[in-house]
Amino acid sequence: MKKTNAMRILDSLAIEYEVVTYEWDEEHLDAEHASFTAGLPNEQVFKTIVMQNSDNEVFVFCLPAAFSVSLKKARALTGSKEIDLIRMDMLQGLTGYVRGGCSPLGMRKHFPTFVEELALLEEHIYISGGVRGLQLKIAPNDLARASGASFADFT
Repeated sequence: MKKTNAMRILDSLAIEYEVVTYEWDEEHLDAEHASFTAGLPNEQVFKTIVMQNSDNEVFVFCLPAAFSVSLKKARALTGSKEIDLIRMDMLQGLTGYVRGGCSPLGMRKHFPTFVEELALLEEHIYISGGVRGLQLKIAPNDLARASGASFADFT
């Protein structure tokens, strides 16, 4: 298997992870479908959401598949007056990733990153490995260390 940027970052930091692959299709690129298809516990599969505020600052949120980012909490957390999802046509240019394969690790540029504090209830969580059909099993604290993320309540 070819190493992704996310995997290379984890390797460089000597962080343990496991690779889980699954079949994906263009109609179902969401994390809940990935969880179901890969046979992984839904509460342990975390999706990556990229948002931008009215000052054009970009923020990354990593949260459980079934949850949504609270805009009110995201504004408070980032000190933003307004914040919203980035347009899908901007995702690859900003992050280097496509929808359904966006990892909180290895983006083109480092953006302030937040992991939902619910992750701390789990021994391991699964995040996108940087391509569709690839999840990485990782300890939450290792994800925070590798991504420079902070834990926060934003759901």
